[in-house]
Amino acid sequence: MARNQNFASDPLSAAVAQRDAHILDMVRDALRKRDVALAFQPIINSSDVGRVAFYEGLMRVMDETGRIIPAKEFIETIEPRDEGRMIDCLAVELGVESLIAHPGLRLSINMSPRSIGHPSWEQALEKGLLCDPTVGERLIIEITESSALLMPDLVSDFMTRMQRRGISFALDDFGAGYTAFRHFKELYFDIVKIDAIFTRNIDLDADNQVLMQALVTIAQQFDMFTVAEGVERPQEADYLAKAGVDCLQGYLFGVPSISEPWKLSSRREAHR
Repeated sequence: MARNQNFASDPLSAAVAQRDAHILDMVRDALRKRDVALAFQPIINSSDVGRVAFYEGLMRVMDETGRIIPAKEFIETIEPRDEGRMIDCLAVELGVESLIAHPGLRLSINMSPRSIGHPSWEQALEKGLLCDPTVGERLIIEITESSALLMPDLVSDFMTRMQRRGISFALDDFGAGYTAFRHFKELYFDIVKIDAIFTRNIDLDADNQVLMQALVTIAQQFDMFTVAEGVERPQEADYLAKAGVDCLQGYLFGVPSISEPWKLSSRREAHR
């Protein structure tokens, strides 16, 4: 009899659904109150690991106690919803504010193609460009490979329009999504961020070594700057630098931090 129970009456499924609904309510409330912040992670030049090429600004959403709600618990749920558009709009707003406040900063932020054409997103960008014309040339927009290649025409038009303003584009999680190399002739990404699955233990994993070299070769063919994600060990960093990867990102060089890490770097330089 238990085998024929309706799935909806299953206690575990009901508990999971209730938890998901609770998290979604918390996220909605946080976005409405603007209880959000950017966490900054450095992207390091592979030939000079003491030099930061740019920072990635990752959105953090806080609950009512100030604790960060893990993005993995809600990001896929909200991405197609209005809350997904709100997060993208807040990300560009906070990113532009950081770029205006720190003229030497170069910053990437994430964006879903579903937010293309959203008036609040465009207004935040335009406001920043009016305050400081250099904002565009210091801003990088990251779009995941899987989402970019699902709607290539929309993304291509948007990229062309924004690149005229000096903005650069990064293809995120390269190699992990719906790779369609024919789109590279239409989508002129400036940067490709190679997914961490190819980085992990690359100094020991012969398969990853072959795949990484293939991805780097493709990027170079299309004049795209390369970033390896998920670098956690010095041996991985050494191998990737020798393999021709331009930049490295991962916990080896710094975890995402809400405090502005470039200020800490400046203080270290001043005390040398």
